[in-house]
Amino acid sequence: MRRYVLLVAVCAALLAAAYVLPLHREAYPPLATLPPIEHSGTANAEMIELGRLLFFDPRLSGDGSTSCASCHMPQRGWTHGDALAPGYPGHRLWRNNPTVLNAAHFRRLMWDGSLDSLEVQARSAMQAPVEGNGKASMQEMRLRFVPEYVERFRRVFGTEWPQLEHAWQAIAAFERTIVTDPRLVPFDRHLAGDAAALSESARRGFALFQGKAGCIRCHYGALATDQDFHALGVPRQPLFDGHPLVQIAVRWQNAQRDVPRAVYRGLDEDLGRYYQTRDPADIGKFRTPSLRELKYTGPYMHNGVFATLREVVDFFDRGGGEAPNKSPLLKPLGLTGQEKEDLVAFLLSLSMELPLVVAAPELPPLQPLDGSGEECVQ
Repeated sequence: MRRYVLLVAVCAALLAAAYVLPLHREAYPPLATLPPIEHSGTANAEMIELGRLLFFDPRLSGDGSTSCASCHMPQRGWTHGDALAPGYPGHRLWRNNPTVLNAAHFRRLMWDGSLDSLEVQARSAMQAPVEGNGKASMQEMRLRFVPEYVERFRRVFGTEWPQLEHAWQAIAAFERTIVTDPRLVPFDRHLAGDAAALSESARRGFALFQGKAGCIRCHYGALATDQDFHALGVPRQPLFDGHPLVQIAVRWQNAQRDVPRAVYRGLDEDLGRYYQTRDPADIGKFRTPSLRELKYTGPYMHNGVFATLREVVDFFDRGGGEAPNKSPLLKPLGLTGQEKEDLVAFLLSLSMELPLVVAAPELPPLQPLDGSGEECVQ
């Protein structure tokens, strides 16, 4: 037993020492340009256009007021711009709204990794009571009351009437087109050999990113994320204490995720990855976000508590916050004011110089059926 205890102590000491040793850049995949998205074999221009219409169509929601674009607004970086997402009328959500931009590149979606495809995400969002609040039978029937949709579904999927499963496929096909264009990203042009693509400040920030600041430990590869889950001790979102609808959302979300009653009754916080694994070691862990398109996708962190990138850099410079399962990768950095500015300049260079905006389409009208099941003639 004494040998076992000694072995554990030695391993712990070596592990702790590893986190203060100089960062070896070769241990992490370098930042890279995002590859093109491979669409499924069935996706084509007609399916993508159908998905664009459905993405903007509020008739898939319970009261016909809320579309995918209500929370994922193109002009706001395909997120919402509020600290916490608005949700269905009369509700507020408890997390910051993840952007659709580059979501097609992720292995798992959502802050806790709860979903594994854009198709499942579309269905989940439009049918969740506090988001789209749509019921499957109602959603499908509404699609069948739109003659143009009937014809488009028939051409794309070969079905006599629109099927809801195909609606999610079409929305996902459209979302896979919402990706970064490397030609508009200064850092990607830098990687391609453009010597003038980065400012001097951004170049210094890139060196800090890989070296003193150690950002590369969790933000690497083409997406600039390890796609893993970490507890950082992010400050509590003030809306959790000051907004009654948010307080209701926090408690309801914990209850409907089957958190044990003894925990739920006294819980007013987001447990993160724990909801998926039920491992206490995962309490407070959230997915590492991509650093791409940060210029357009604030506020930041899973609860939207930071409004600016400078606040984010200040937080990590302090070594993060306090959390039971806090990542050992977080240490005070000792960055100077100029170094913080340089790091922000580099982070902004990972965004396109122009936002990716898609105009809202003119939606096809409803047309009721007559008693025979045929569309009424107006």
